[in-house]
Amino acid sequence: MRPITARITSSRLPTDPTKWTDLKVIEFQPKTFQADDVELTITHCGVCGSDVHTLTQGWGDAKLPLVAGHEIVGLVTRVGDNVKEFKSGDRVGVGAQIGSCLSCRACKDGYENYCLQAISTYNAEYPDGVVTQGGYSTAIRAHQQFVFPIPKEIDSVHAASMLCAGLTVYSPLKTHGCGPGKKVGIVGIGGLGHYAVLWAKAMGAEVYAFTHDDSKMDDIKKMGADHIVNTQKKEFWKDYPQTFDILLSTRDVMGDKMPLGDFLSMLYVHGRFITVGLPDSDDPLPSLHAFDFTSNGCLVGGGHIGSKQECLEMLELARSKGIKPWVEEMPMHDVGKALQNLHDNKVRYRYVLTQDIA
Repeated sequence: MRPITARITSSRLPTDPTKWTDLKVIEFQPKTFQADDVELTITHCGVCGSDVHTLTQGWGDAKLPLVAGHEIVGLVTRVGDNVKEFKSGDRVGVGAQIGSCLSCRACKDGYENYCLQAISTYNAEYPDGVVTQGGYSTAIRAHQQFVFPIPKEIDSVHAASMLCAGLTVYSPLKTHGCGPGKKVGIVGIGGLGHYAVLWAKAMGAEVYAFTHDDSKMDDIKKMGADHIVNTQKKEFWKDYPQTFDILLSTRDVMGDKMPLGDFLSMLYVHGRFITVGLPDSDDPLPSLHAFDFTSNGCLVGGGHIGSKQECLEMLELARSKGIKPWVEEMPMHDVGKALQNLHDNKVRYRYVLTQDIA
C-alpha cells in the first residue's frame, strides 16, 4: 500500500504552539500490514477534545508531525488472512485504541482497553517503531479486535463520534449500574456529556444534567434530561443530599473552583463519582479530605474508553432506540477551523469531518 494521504499539523508546531491549527496535507507511513489487520478508506472522522489536548501539547510532548482523529468510520478495502469478521466493502469504525497485547489478564477478561500495553490510535508507537497516525486522513489500518461493524440503521456521520465520545461515557454508565430506578447526574454537557444524557436516559435512569451554561438549557431538555441543575446557583449541592447513585463528570477543566467534595456529598450510600474528562496535565483534581468519604461511603473512579464488547452493546443501544447524537458536519479540509471552535467551546455538540482530501 502506498503511503496514506493525511491532514497533519504544520511543522511549525514544535517552535510555535500557537500554530497548532495551521495544517497541511502530506503522506505518512501506515501500520505494517499483518494477518489480523483490517484496512479501510476513511469517509468520516469526529473531532475530539483529545485531539486539542494532544495538538496543543496539553498532555505533554506529542510525536510530531502528527495526524490526529480517532472517531473513524469508513469502508473496508483489505483484510488479513486471519480476519473472518470483516470483508471488503463492509462499513466499520475505529476508535481511540488500535492495539493491545491481547494476552494479559485484562485482555483475556475482555478489558483490553485497560491493557498496560495498549496502543492509542494516534501519538503512540507500534512494536516495530511505526508511529500511529489517526483519522484526519484518507485511510487507516487496524487490528481486527479494534474494528467495529456499524449497524446499517446508524448513519456514518452519527456513528463516528460514538466511537470515542459515546463509548467513553457508555462504558462507565454500564459498569456502574445505570438503569431503571437509578438517579444519574451528568456533570458538564459538551461532546461527552450530551452523549451521557442520551445513553443514561435510554438505559432507563432518572437523569440530572449539571451545567453552568444557560444557553444549553433548552437543548438539554430536548436531549431527554429529567432535571437540570444550574451550577451557578450558590451552594447548589445542598439541594441534593445523598441523592445520586452515579455522578459522571465529563469536565476537562478542573481547577480550584471545582467543588469536588461538595459533589461527593450528593452521592447516595456507596454512590460513585466517575470522571472521564481529562484536563491538561497541569490541571489536577481538587484536593479531598478523608472526611469527604465518611458521610456516605462514596467511591471515586474513572474510566478509559471502552472494550469492543461494550462498543458493540452501545451501537446496538443506538440502533434499537434510534439514538442520534447532536453533530455538526464539516469537510475534512476545514479541520483546523473545527479544532479551534472546539477549543473555544463553540460546537454543539460534536464536529464530524466528511472526507474531501482523498
